[in-house]
Amino acid sequence: MLSMELANKLSFKRCITEGDLVIVYERHDNMKAVKVCENGVLQNRFGVFKHSDWIGKPFGSKVFSNKGGFIYLLAPTPELWTLVLSHRTQILYIADISFVIMYLEIIPGCLVLESGTGSGSLTTSLARAIAPTGHVYTFDFHEQRASSAREDFAKTGLSSLVTVGVRDIQGDGFPDEFIGQADSVFLDLPQPWLAIPSAGTMLKEDGILCSFSPCIEQVQRSCETLKSSFTDMRTFEVLLRPYEVREERLESWENHTGGSLGSRKRRQRSTEGSNGGEGSATTTILARPSSEGRGHTGYLTFARLRCVM
Repeated sequence: MLSMELANKLSFKRCITEGDLVIVYERHDNMKAVKVCENGVLQNRFGVFKHSDWIGKPFGSKVFSNKGGFIYLLAPTPELWTLVLSHRTQILYIADISFVIMYLEIIPGCLVLESGTGSGSLTTSLARAIAPTGHVYTFDFHEQRASSAREDFAKTGLSSLVTVGVRDIQGDGFPDEFIGQADSVFLDLPQPWLAIPSAGTMLKEDGILCSFSPCIEQVQRSCETLKSSFTDMRTFEVLLRPYEVREERLESWENHTGGSLGSRKRRQRSTEGSNGGEGSATTTILARPSSEGRGHTGYLTFARLRCVM
């Protein structure tokens, strides 16, 4: 995805080659990650797609099946990877991820510590934020999850930017080799207060910690622990409410909603009938919350390491 090892990997403007990971886009709610193989075949409701037809095409290309159906071949950006990755654990989504990167003040060259790795949704975005000279060290206590995460990072070209370790951060803390080296620390743990003292020793002076917790009781206990060494503590709940905005014929909307239009904008549109006469059809611009809006996932608590005078 974001490999820094080869210059031509830095841009998705290059053409697709054998071994690349692509996101096959059927529709906005149906995407999957596919590794391109010379003799590979993808079969879905739209027909049969040969991987050999994909090779040499740029990312974003529209390709056709034997039946005339089509799909799009998209680049595996962190945003898309978050939507298609295997959910080994509950993951962070785009709203929380962007908020975390902003408030942790992560820029290229940063050293970031993360625990636990989980499905790697946040890790992929952290890697892009610190590239090309930074590094993410992520830890998970579960060996199989860590192994699966390594495989995913290899598929997406992140191996040079991410190191996955197996370690119980709640019980053992972060490795001593990172003492005073980390620009930022991210915790996604059941009992983050157990890891906060270790995280404090890992951070550089004025470094920032973020703890993600699904329950407010976890936040309260974490903040009690943070008070001893941290300042500027803030907790946020990020709620995302997307809207659908489109134009439809008034008749179809009234039939669908039982006639309630509220304050929606209406306008008359002239149309020609089949007999050459003119009539008018009313259209309306609809704006309503998307049925796919994601609600609460957790609370984000940020704190800055107190400077020693």
